[in-house]
Amino acid sequence: MNYQVDLNGFYGNYGGAYVPEVLQANIKVLQEQYLALMQEPDFKLQLAQLLSDYVGRPTPLYFAKNLSQKYQTKVYLKREDLCHTGAHKINNTIGQALLAKRLGKKKIVAETGAGQHGVATATVCALLGMECIIYMGALDMERQAPNVARMKMLGAEVRAAQSGAKTLKEAVDEALMHWIGNPDDTFYIIGSVVGPHPYPDMVARFQSVISEEIRKQLLLVEGRSNPDYIIACVGGGSNATGAFYHFFEEESVRLIVAEGGGKGIESGQTAATSFVGQLGVLHGSKTLFMQDNDGNPLEAYSISAGLDYPGFGPLYAHLKEYNRVDFIAVEDDYAMKAGLALCRTEGIIPAMESAHALAVLDLMTFKPDDVVVINLSGRGDKDLDNYSAYFNM
Repeated sequence: MNYQVDLNGFYGNYGGAYVPEVLQANIKVLQEQYLALMQEPDFKLQLAQLLSDYVGRPTPLYFAKNLSQKYQTKVYLKREDLCHTGAHKINNTIGQALLAKRLGKKKIVAETGAGQHGVATATVCALLGMECIIYMGALDMERQAPNVARMKMLGAEVRAAQSGAKTLKEAVDEALMHWIGNPDDTFYIIGSVVGPHPYPDMVARFQSVISEEIRKQLLLVEGRSNPDYIIACVGGGSNATGAFYHFFEEESVRLIVAEGGGKGIESGQTAATSFVGQLGVLHGSKTLFMQDNDGNPLEAYSISAGLDYPGFGPLYAHLKEYNRVDFIAVEDDYAMKAGLALCRTEGIIPAMESAHALAVLDLMTFKPDDVVVINLSGRGDKDLDNYSAYFNM
């Protein structure tokens, strides 16, 4: 199977660019130029320098001794939480902002759910001297107040999305509408492997530095480049794609996706797209998403603001169709307990999104000599109030 996008922007039956006419010229220019721009020596050098000196790459591949003893297997954590801004998101925002500069854009618009993409976007806009507007669901702004404050300190204007569930989907809707109204001077930095082509492929390529590093780091510590398992959480899919990217063709590596199971896939309060999603067009691409009988997106629910998106990127619809990844719907209780367990066994406070991936250790069985890599996509500073409230601390 081919897990790369084709010339028309499709992963098998999924993908494409379904955008209003006013955006078609922008999308066409980006489609025609993004790969060539990314291969320019000056671009590659500038990106590499910023990832090293500014972001702090490579991030460690940490052998979690206490977790390994608890689960009687070899558990490694890819520490994306140690990136500047506290999550993997900045790998992509730096790349897209550099592309925007080369395309002559002066303003940036973006969406955010948990706030990490918004913080990363605001950060690179401050660094590169670009105007920045971030759309965020009003509910997410309440439960992720520290990240809202960070975005504002960095000079971004944060606008609340008040419609619907007031979460990530509505933030994407508002950001797209803003771009439609300002196509000439504004570049939309999408935070995940969603949206019209070439965004899913572009984000995947910028995030692929994660799996590139995993291969090199595992070779040093285990004497082999391939783990037995890689586990990552998925909302739209950016951190998982980064962790999986260089292993898609390695059939011996099992790729495990932890979705926001919410209160259970039968409860009507879930974000487990792989179990309840149907084919349709969402935010510019053909993919799977939760929808009503008329094809309208349903409100997703997860205790984690970064996972309550009603669909996932077209790559994941393709991966599901061909059974290349295993999907596990992790309910809120399992995720929260797994997050607290990491705090108290390894002294690391994970983002609630990452806690969903950690919960897989309780939901699967591993052999003692298995090498299990969990992508720790972000740190939990932004979630302290939510953890404290959940555990009555």
